[in-house]
Amino acid sequence: MRTLVVYLALGVTLIAADRKAPKPNVNVPAQFRNQPADATDELSAQWWKGFGDPLLDQFMERAGRVNLEVRKAGARLAEVESMRTGARSALLPDIGSSSSVNQLRGGFNQGVIKANPSSGPGNLVSPFETSVISGGFNMRWEADVFGALRKNFSAAGEDARAAAENVRDVQTLVRAEVARNYVEVRAAEDQMAIVRANIASEKDLLELVKVRADAGLATDLDVERQAAQLASVEAVLPGLDLQRLQAVHRIGVLLGEEPSALREELEKNAGRLQTPEAPAAVPSEVLKRRPDIRRADAQIAAAFARAGSARRDLYPKFVITGLSGRQATDVSGLTVGAGNFFAVGPGVSLPILNFGRIRSQIAARDAQVEQALRSYEQDVLAAFEETENALVAKDRAEQQRSQLELGVAAAKRSVDLARELYVRGLGDFLTVLDAQRQQFALERELAESRSALLRNTVALYKALGG
Repeated sequence: MRTLVVYLALGVTLIAADRKAPKPNVNVPAQFRNQPADATDELSAQWWKGFGDPLLDQFMERAGRVNLEVRKAGARLAEVESMRTGARSALLPDIGSSSSVNQLRGGFNQGVIKANPSSGPGNLVSPFETSVISGGFNMRWEADVFGALRKNFSAAGEDARAAAENVRDVQTLVRAEVARNYVEVRAAEDQMAIVRANIASEKDLLELVKVRADAGLATDLDVERQAAQLASVEAVLPGLDLQRLQAVHRIGVLLGEEPSALREELEKNAGRLQTPEAPAAVPSEVLKRRPDIRRADAQIAAAFARAGSARRDLYPKFVITGLSGRQATDVSGLTVGAGNFFAVGPGVSLPILNFGRIRSQIAARDAQVEQALRSYEQDVLAAFEETENALVAKDRAEQQRSQLELGVAAAKRSVDLARELYVRGLGDFLTVLDAQRQQFALERELAESRSALLRNTVALYKALGG
C-alpha cells in the first residue's frame, strides 16, 4: 500500500511538472535579399489565374482532385484519421459479450451432478455427463490517471494534422509540376512559331538568290549556302516538337490520364501565357504558408506526445474489470436464479523489474523528438533557399528578357539592311547569312527567356507554399 501511495505521489508530480514541447532553433531573416520592389502583397490561393489561360485553370483544378499522388495522400489521411478514432476509443470502456456451450463429464470434479437412471450397458450417455450453457457480458476500462492514453490520443491527432498538411503539400507540388509542364508546352509552341516564320523568310530569300543567280547577279555558292541555312532552321522543328509532346504526356499522367489523352485539347487551345505579378515574399509568412513546414510542426508535436506517453509507463495502470452472466444446464434454465454470476473490481499493475525496457523506449521516443526538430529546421532552411533561388532566378530572367528584346529589334534591322545592300549589289551574301543567323538565335533566346520567366514564377509560388 505504501508503494502505491508513493507511485501516486510521483505521478501527480509528473503531471504537474510535465515538460513543455521543445521549440525548433530557427533564425528567420527580416526579409529576403532578392525581393523585387514592385511585388504585390496579395497571394491568391489560385495563383495560376495570373497566367490568363482558362485551360490551365481547368487543369490545375483537376490536378488537386484526380492526381494519383493526391488521392494516395488522401487515402493516407483517411487511414490516420481512423487510427485517431481508435486512439480515442481507448479512453472509453470496452464492453463485450461471450457465450459458450460445453459438454462436461466428471461429476463432482466439474461441480455438476446429473444422475441418469436410464443409463446402462447399451446407453452411450454417461450417468455423469451433462451440458453447461453460459452467456454474459464483460467490461474493461483503464482509468487514465496519469494521462498516457490522452497523450496517445493527442499524438494521433497530430498525426492526422500532419497527414492533412501532407495532402496540401502534394497538391502544391503536383500543381506546380502541371504549371511547369504547361509552360513547357506553350514555350515549345512559341519557339516553333518563330522557327516557322524564319523558315518562310529563308525560303523567300532562297527564291531571291536563285533568281539573282539565274540573272548572273549571284553565284551557285550563294544558292547552296542559303539552301543549307534553310535546312538547318527546318531541322530545329523536330526537337521542339519532341519537347512539346513530352510535356503534353507529362500533363496527361499528372491528371490521371493516359499520356496522349490531352494532346488534341492542348493543340486546340494554343496561346501565349501572360506573366503574373511577383508575389511578396515575407520569411515569417513562408513558414505559415508552406504545408511541408506545417507538417513538420505537427510531427514534432506528435513525437513529443508519444515521448510523454512512454514516460507514463513508469507509473501504475489502474484497470476496472467487470463480468456478469448466467450459467445453466439447458436453455430453459437461462433465467434469473442461482445460476447468475457477477464480478466487478479494480486492478493495479506496477512496473517493478523490466530490465530497462521502459527506459529504453523513453530514450527512443526522445530521440524521435530530436529527429523531428532537426527535420523541421532543415525544412525551414530548404524553404528559404528555394524562395531565394526563385526570387533571384525570376529577377535575372526579367533582366535577360529586357536585353534580348533590344537585341532582337537590332537584329531585325540588321537583316533588313543586309538584304537591301545585297539586292543593290553593295553587300555580299555572307553578311546576309550572318545577320539572319544572329536574328534567329536571338529570337529563340528571347522565347526561352520568356518561358524561363514563367517557369521561375511558378517556382516562386511553389516556394511560397502555393
